[in-house]
Amino acid sequence: MNRRTVITGMGVISPVGHDVDTFWKAILNAESGIGPVTKFDVSNYSTRIAAEVKDFDGSKYIEKKELRRLDLSEQYAIVASEQALADSRLDLKAVDLDMCGVIIGSGIGGINTFEKQHGLLLNSGPGRVSPFFIPMMIIDMCAGMVSIRFGFRGPNYATVSACASSSHAILNAARAIERGEADVMISGGSEATITPTSLAGFCQARAISTRNDEPERASRPFDNGRDGFVMGEGSAILILEEMEHAKARGARIYAEILGGGMTGDAYHLTAPHPEGRGARRAMEMALKDSNLSPDQIDYINTHGTSTPLGDIAETIAIKHVLGDHAYKIPCNSTKSMIGHMLGAAGAVELIAVVKSIENSIVHRTTNIDDPDPQCDLDYVSDGNRECNINYALSNSFGFGGHNVSLVVGKANSNV
Repeated sequence: MNRRTVITGMGVISPVGHDVDTFWKAILNAESGIGPVTKFDVSNYSTRIAAEVKDFDGSKYIEKKELRRLDLSEQYAIVASEQALADSRLDLKAVDLDMCGVIIGSGIGGINTFEKQHGLLLNSGPGRVSPFFIPMMIIDMCAGMVSIRFGFRGPNYATVSACASSSHAILNAARAIERGEADVMISGGSEATITPTSLAGFCQARAISTRNDEPERASRPFDNGRDGFVMGEGSAILILEEMEHAKARGARIYAEILGGGMTGDAYHLTAPHPEGRGARRAMEMALKDSNLSPDQIDYINTHGTSTPLGDIAETIAIKHVLGDHAYKIPCNSTKSMIGHMLGAAGAVELIAVVKSIENSIVHRTTNIDDPDPQCDLDYVSDGNRECNINYALSNSFGFGGHNVSLVVGKANSNV
């Protein structure tokens, strides 16, 4: 079986735009989606900033009655999926829906719903808890609701691996296509975790930036002054399709998913292995799976969270895998502008990679004013870079030691 997986549609709800074109233009213009938290009172929090999705109106796609029964993470996923399917121009009446599936990851799921319903329980008793509480909260319901909405009856589930969730989802979806379990997959991630309890938890873990007076400068991957990531939210969804299936219907093919690697650090709850061992093996496995040598990689979209330990560990891992070639290619971090979308981060960054391949340009990493000497690769700090990209790596690493690396190539790449 020689089934190849291509990307034929994309959709985004992000802190810098509610569609792919707006998102892409914003990051090319180095626009920051980070600002003061407006969703609730944060006056007594150590961190008072986040990358919120602004002015989102799910009613443009979802009936108001249904909206009330959906967590915000599910709303984001449905709208991004609608965009991606429209972008793919897939005729749902002309495909075998038994061969169409959905895998959507999330790190935390419906925590907003959980907090509100728990408040009702404490203040008004169990009789006031919504009968829709469970389906609004559980992480698999993004995939379930999207599947129901479009009638996709193929593989259908969620992946949960913290910040690697959507990258796991995409790699598993690609492998379902390669194994012949599906011809079309809706895949990506969704997250809506800017809530009182979630923010308090990350504050107490001292994982996020406290640069409250300069929110747009708070996410500073690979900079000496970085002090943690900035929480973001949103959804990113891709339509993955078996190559011959896409060609037969005359689909526009953006890029090809050539391979991937998945590993575990087996080291620490929140900190990466200091030598980046798990990240290194994930990249090595991804290259092997793609039949590529390290010197064929033209660009890396890093996990690049802006944490003191994580950025160093990833830099070490990249240099170990690529050797001297690591110094010859651009590496960047999309999180410098949109913050960390947690379970949706891998998918939104993969879309940035696809747009980079399509437009032969790599966006800058903002806020590198004083480069960390231990992070000595070319992190594109001086402006966007024109760059012909045949093959790119996209890295995602999560709390718990979860590592995923994806390899994406031009649509006309022959490996």
